[in-house]
Amino acid sequence: MPSSGHRLRDVEHHPLLTENDSYDSSSSSSSEADVADRVWFIRDGCGMICAIMTWLLVVYADFVVTFVMLLPSKDFWYSVVNGVLFNCLAVLALSSHLRTMLTDPGAVPRGNATKEYMESLQLKPGEVIYKCPKCCCIKPERAHHCSICKRCIRKMDHHCPWVNNCVGEKNQRFFVLFTMYIALSSVHALILCGLQFVSCVRGQWTECSDFSPPVTVILLVFLCLESLLFFTFTAVMFGTQIHSICNDETEIERLKSEKPTWERRLRWEGMRSVFGGPPSLLWMNPFVGFRFGRLQTRPRKGGPEFSV
Repeated sequence: MPSSGHRLRDVEHHPLLTENDSYDSSSSSSSEADVADRVWFIRDGCGMICAIMTWLLVVYADFVVTFVMLLPSKDFWYSVVNGVLFNCLAVLALSSHLRTMLTDPGAVPRGNATKEYMESLQLKPGEVIYKCPKCCCIKPERAHHCSICKRCIRKMDHHCPWVNNCVGEKNQRFFVLFTMYIALSSVHALILCGLQFVSCVRGQWTECSDFSPPVTVILLVFLCLESLLFFTFTAVMFGTQIHSICNDETEIERLKSEKPTWERRLRWEGMRSVFGGPPSLLWMNPFVGFRFGRLQTRPRKGGPEFSV
């Protein structure tokens, strides 16, 4: 259980719910088995727009690489190798994005701060626990409340609008993979753009593309700018995420300068705790543990998220 010195900085102190409180406990989460079968999704307008923009930009990059640069090329193996490589990176990036967006980041069950639940914890005399006043849950150690998700998230690192979700205990690995694959595909696109410009200049823009020279230039320049921005952003995020994992410290904990009250898992131990198991190629696979969710209906009053 969290110590009082640690919690005084980030949570309001409210008494636990009593039998006379009117909170509707039926809106709380179901059993963990049921939650595992559901697809998490946050109904946030800004987040959904950013997520759609991310997909459209990746699709645009794939269109330019495939139809502007590779298909018109006279070198068959150059087109095949680079086409397969870029499309594989794009698929892995978008799959990681979906897993990050549709995976429960570690939400604490809403409304579990009841007298019955407290008694089931079998607390020791004098042991202190705290309730989040916003989502009426008992707040575990290292959990923080997200104002967008309207939930307390275990090991919450930050809320990312580009994936329309929080990055937390259960989906951090997918976010790391997303940033890595976007960075790699951006580097690949920049290299292909450079080679294409050289080829077009040497051929005087006559046979380097099926599009007219002005259109080709505009498409390539926009792709270069997009790739450069994407690479800068995702490379920085990838580095900060790996640093946080290896130091067992979330971004929120770092910004708040919170002193650790938990046993830290440093370096490879931290990596294994996030990616699961010993180092292997499975760490880079966003499809590990994937299964189709079953359709679930939930009341809208519960919050901005729903499950399918």
